[in-house]
Parts: sequence; C-alpha cells; structure tokens
Amino acid sequence: MKKNILVLGSSGQIGYHLCQYLKKEKYKIFKFDIMDGKKYDLRINKNQLLESYIKKSHYVFFLAFDVGGSRYLARYQDSSKFILNNLSLIANTFELLSKFKKPFLFASSQMSNMSYSNYGLLKLIGEKVSTTLNGNSVKFWNVYGVEKDLKKSHVITDFVLMALKNKKIKMLTKGTESREFLHAEDCSRGLGVIMKNHKKFKCQKKELHLTTGKRIKILDIARLVKKIANKKNLKIIRGKKIDDVQLNKSNNSNRYLRKFWKPIISIEEGIEKIYYYHKEKNKIKN
Repeated sequence: MKKNILVLGSSGQIGYHLCQYLKKEKYKIFKFDIMDGKKYDLRINKNQLLESYIKKSHYVFFLAFDVGGSRYLARYQDSSKFILNNLSLIANTFELLSKFKKPFLFASSQMSNMSYSNYGLLKLIGEKVSTTLNGNSVKFWNVYGVEKDLKKSHVITDFVLMALKNKKIKMLTKGTESREFLHAEDCSRGLGVIMKNHKKFKCQKKELHLTTGKRIKILDIARLVKKIANKKNLKIIRGKKIDDVQLNKSNNSNRYLRKFWKPIISIEEGIEKIYYYHKEKNKIKN
C-alpha cells in the first residue's frame, strides 16, 4: 500500500526538495504550506484541513516554521510577532498530532541550545514536546538549496544572487565564523532514513543531527561563489558586524546518524546547483 506522507512547510527550502525526493520514492504526498494560501496557515486554531490531512497520513514531517536566514533572524526573532507566530503553529500542530497519535519528525536546529536566541528557544520547546508524543526531532545544521521565498533567503543564495546581479558580494560580517553546510537533497535522503527507522530512533533516544561534520568559513563560501561565477572582477566586500545571531557559539555535531546515512554532495557541487538554477531562472548570460 502506498503510504501517505504529509509535509508541513512543503514550499520551504527543505520541504521543496523533500517533496521531490518522496515523489521519486513513490509516496503519496500531502503538501501543506502557507505560501499556497490562507487555508494552509498552521496558526489557524482548529484548522479542519490540517486535521483531515493528519488523520489520513501515515507519517508527518513538521518542517514549517517562521524562519529565514541570518538577515531575517537578526531582524525579526526578537519581535513578539515572530514568537507568537511560532508558538501558535507549534501548539495547533502538536495538538492534532497528539489527537491522532501520528508518528512524526519535528525539524529542530543546532541552535536549540542557544537560549539567548528566541529561534533556538522555540526549537527547544518543539523538541521537548516531540519527546512526549510519537515524534522524533532532528537538528538541522545550515541546510542550503533552491529557495522559493527570497525574502527569507540564506547566505549561499544571497551570495549567488549578488554574484549574478552585481559586481560585488557584500557580506554582513567579516566572514570568519564557520558553519557546517548540508545540501537539501542530502538532507532529504537523511529525512527518509529517519522516517523509515522511526521506532528505532524513538526507542534509542539518541540526538539526530543532519550535517556533514565539515566546517567552512563564510568568507570561503563567498570565494567559492566567485570561483563558480568565473568573474575575476567580482569583489568580495567583508562586513564589520559580528555574528549577531549565534554570537559565534560553536557546537559539536553528533555523528550517530552517520551510521545510517552519509551526505554525497560537496559544498562546491551544491553551490553550483544553486548558481545555475538562478542563472537560468533570471536568464543571465555570461
């Protein structure tokens, strides 16, 4: 029997790629994203459409969140609207997942131990609730890929668009901070592994981290984009700000999940995918 999979946040950076992966794996996909209309708003209390989808689903990916790249977080995460938006969608969704006792995966972040960040704190709340229900949670480490909502775009997409449309890549920081980047296609395969091993991971109570385990400085990301763009005159302008989102805190990734899954897309190959996607979309010639 073909399984029904519900993807909350199906138009997001991860959700978009996950739906493509699930389609290839022959699952029946229920898509649910606010970008597709108001009836898909998880903040709506007693959302009947959401209830019907959860009831019909065999598994739920809870990826939806009011979130974006560092630009977006720095600007909005301390606002009451950001906090209340996420509290509403968390409460409404968990209530229905609890009602129907559905197995699910909550998308958390490696920032969930950064209590000074409202985003991190909200993700920690989601992790805590997931453990009390039939859910697992996974910590994402800077997943990147094709993004549909450019108002919430992340650093790699930002640098790519600057390289394509401008003569410079203007960084927010000095770029000395390092991150672990994971392409959304690799992430999607990892999510599939977690879904297929749901009971096992639930029983073992291990932290699940989806990441490469390889760090790279933001400045080196900019240099890779310049290399791929093949524009010798492209300038990289370093900013003066410090990392005002993670405050330069450095976590160590848990490699437990690597026993079952390994990333295969290199950072250069992943950036190339994004670069040529936007180049074709914007019909930019060399």
